[in-house]
Amino acid sequence: MRFVFFKTPKPKKFHIVARYHDPDLERLRKRKREMGYEEELSYEDELRLKMKKRWRGKAEEPSGNFQDFGMSRNISYLIYFFIIIGGIYVIFFTDIIDKLLMLFGIGKIK
Repeated sequence: MRFVFFKTPKPKKFHIVARYHDPDLERLRKRKREMGYEEELSYEDELRLKMKKRWRGKAEEPSGNFQDFGMSRNISYLIYFFIIIGGIYVIFFTDIIDKLLMLFGIGKIK
């Protein structure tokens, strides 16, 4: 289970026209032409093709990101651990809780 304290914004949608030669895309367009479908690829088909290429690339060649090794998850667990330990220390080894309870009239007056 992962706790997130800040809301991350949703990614904005945009469409970029490729300005380079893509052999996979050309093969797909040629195959569609031969089968009698429209020549132009839909946005979904182009997106699927790009995703396939990215996933293939990641499986073949690992990048040096922290997420590949799970470092960001470990760091977040370490931060949560220190927050919990700090809370336990404040509750059991300081008199802050007693003072707060006395402020609201619940605690004992010494």
